[in-house]
Amino acid sequence: MPQIALASDDGNVVCERCLLAETPLARLRGLLGRSDLPAGEGLLLRPAGSIHTAFMRFPIDAVFLDRADRVLKVAHDLAPWRMAGCRGARAVLELPAGEASRRGLQPGVSLTQVWHTTPRAKRTRRSVPEPS
Repeated sequence: MPQIALASDDGNVVCERCLLAETPLARLRGLLGRSDLPAGEGLLLRPAGSIHTAFMRFPIDAVFLDRADRVLKVAHDLAPWRMAGCRGARAVLELPAGEASRRGLQPGVSLTQVWHTTPRAKRTRRSVPEPS
């Protein structure tokens, strides 16, 4: 998955290592299979207006963003097996529980993409000629 960094409108970095889930498969997988989400990491689901934490093993903060990446709502400390949504949301940033408050995320704050990486293409094994 591509990785981005997000900063708030005042220049403070909100998520240093944010995975970008823009395909149906990436959004479906989300954070499933992970045992935690370290500070500084996150997952940006786009497009998305709601999320669920079914089968997850840890709580998260869900930050709902509009079309311009402005915070509409923050669902703090969302436990496993819960749902959350927000009318008008076009993306959801999933962060470790408590991270949204620590980073000053609240309705009205705008986020900006700082940098973007693309995943490396899968390498294929090439046959190497044997020495003669």
